[in-house]
Amino acid sequence: MNSDQIRKLLDNKLTILQQPECPNIGLVGPVRLPVQLEDNEAVFKWYTWLNTGNSFMDKNDILESLSQADLASYQQSSVLVYGDFANSEHALIRMHSICHTGDIFGSKRCDCGYQLRKSMRMIVEHGSGALFYLANHEGRGIGLFSKSLAYLLQEEGYDTVEANLSLGFADDQRSYEEAIRVLQSLRQKPVTLITNNPRKLESLRERGLLTDHHVSIWGDVSEHNNRYLATKIEKSGHIYDSLAETALL
Repeated sequence: MNSDQIRKLLDNKLTILQQPECPNIGLVGPVRLPVQLEDNEAVFKWYTWLNTGNSFMDKNDILESLSQADLASYQQSSVLVYGDFANSEHALIRMHSICHTGDIFGSKRCDCGYQLRKSMRMIVEHGSGALFYLANHEGRGIGLFSKSLAYLLQEEGYDTVEANLSLGFADDQRSYEEAIRVLQSLRQKPVTLITNNPRKLESLRERGLLTDHHVSIWGDVSEHNNRYLATKIEKSGHIYDSLAETALL
């Protein structure tokens, strides 16, 4: 393809999300993405997005600036969409906060890796849904380097909340505003949120999420993460059920 054909192809796959008094968001996709989920293969539609910061960039601005933007030094979020997400009557979504240690390395100090894989299976089994992978949410929004310091404090007896607070952070610094803007561009109907945290559900509703209810996602409880899960229940309002029973022991 020549340069004009390449630009036309990319231009057709790039959408600019605009909202008054908010920076533009460049949304790319869908990209066909076959995924192996244990013994099954599922094909998702993959989108990723870029917040343009304080500038109001158009498609041409974004494409022209890519080679100088050094995006590899930063994190970009994305979303996996399954089925007829825009039109189905009932759809599941998961707002999944990136967890370098749990999602990639399989760390047992948390249940994040389990929740990531389980959410994808739930969405496929349901027939329609989307998993948002939020790249600036590491350690509840404190970043990977700070998270490693928080882990050192946890080894000295601090719980998750106490460790973050002692480093000068709020208990939870995550924002879902970008993800909700992207969600609203992909679907106008209500969704069901995969989460254990009703406070998270309410905060998302306050920011414009159209949702009818939520479903819990407990599992992978072990001696390595029982205090972590108990802190979620006791200090963050997570719903307790029988699958989480050992977390309180």
